[in-house]
Amino acid sequence: MGFLFLAGGAEFNGKMSAPDLRAIELAGGVDAPICILPTAAAPDNNYKRAGNNGVRWFQSLGAKNVFVADVIDSQTANDVSLAASIRTSRLIYLLGGFPHFLEETLANSACWQAALDAHQQGAVIAGSSAGAMVLCEHYYDPYEKKLLRGLNLIPNACVLPHHNNFGKAWAKQLAQLLPGSVLIGIDESTGMLSDMGSRWQALGAGEVTLYRAGSTVRYGRGERFSFP
Repeated sequence: MGFLFLAGGAEFNGKMSAPDLRAIELAGGVDAPICILPTAAAPDNNYKRAGNNGVRWFQSLGAKNVFVADVIDSQTANDVSLAASIRTSRLIYLLGGFPHFLEETLANSACWQAALDAHQQGAVIAGSSAGAMVLCEHYYDPYEKKLLRGLNLIPNACVLPHHNNFGKAWAKQLAQLLPGSVLIGIDESTGMLSDMGSRWQALGAGEVTLYRAGSTVRYGRGERFSFP
């Protein structure tokens, strides 16, 4: 089983080099194939720019094999050639954008199954903002103002991205809607990387904030934590 990496947003602004270098290392180094999934940016036709930003960023960190898989609708999500390229990737990075579109497009698709297969074989699955949100069991769609079910790689959890900006404003409402779940606030330019099992480490410029059972605990760069 591979690693999971969640980022709070503003992922390619130059402040995420340490977390992303660690993700590259876990993926196998600079020669490892890195796949950018710009799916969440498709509804506003921003996926080309977003995907290219991801390629440039990882190349600036020394990665030599970075590509974009244009999974932008249900048809491409079930494209066998795209699925094959995802299956052989060692770092699969879901970009931000529209979370509901991202989750609906990937759920039960050939490309998502390929990502799960890769993860089973040791690949890193990463997501920023909307990409991080849908990896959990629950996510809040701010556009539809609904609590929805995610892809459930992280059970009993819900990510609040851009936590230091607007995500923290969701905490009170979501704590009432999900009283038995862990709310994970992740600041911009900040990530959390799975260690072993339920162990995580905060990385990047800001903090990771856990809301659970009525308590609020913050973790800064390098600090480790766990949740069931």
